[in-house]
Amino acid sequence: MDMEKEKDQLVSRAPNPSADGQDETPGEPPAAVSQEAPPEDTAAACKKLREERDALYDRLLRKQAEVENFRKRTQREKEEFVQHATADLVRALLPTLDGFERALNHRDSNVPEPFYQGIELIYRELRDVLGRAGLSRVETVGKIFDPHVHQAVETVESAELRDQEIIEELQPGYKLKHRLLRPAIVKVAVAPRRESPASPAGESAPSAESD
Repeated sequence: MDMEKEKDQLVSRAPNPSADGQDETPGEPPAAVSQEAPPEDTAAACKKLREERDALYDRLLRKQAEVENFRKRTQREKEEFVQHATADLVRALLPTLDGFERALNHRDSNVPEPFYQGIELIYRELRDVLGRAGLSRVETVGKIFDPHVHQAVETVESAELRDQEIIEELQPGYKLKHRLLRPAIVKVAVAPRRESPASPAGESAPSAESD
């Protein structure tokens, strides 16, 4: 009995390795706390990153500008192609308009009136379709001659009319929107020429006399 009591006392006096809440492995040193060393030049690294960012952003802006310019150029070329194609078609139809107008302005009394009514109906429909496409007629009679849209083939002296006033349209001119397709052929009034005053009768111009 005395020997068992002494054994229990020795066991209770032995140190407890887990008493302080830490388990240590015999023969192993305590683990050291790892600390990563900071970069040697942090400011230089940040500056380099900002420069790369700015360069990439600049390239992005340039690419976006190139794409936008390409889109605008493509749209402009498409519109110009459509305008040229429309202008060629409308220009080819101008003689047809001229033919309808001549037929309506020079009617034959032997031809029934319903025939001309049908021609006038077709003429109006064709003119309305071309008008919706942008075709307009150049103003002539009563306007002052404009060499940009008029072509004068005859002049008539007149004291009653304004100088360079258009008095007759020989062939109509047309514009497609703001583009001239065909100038108007017109007759223009001009101011009468002023004659130099004649010398009185019986008087001759003085002649130089030699001494």
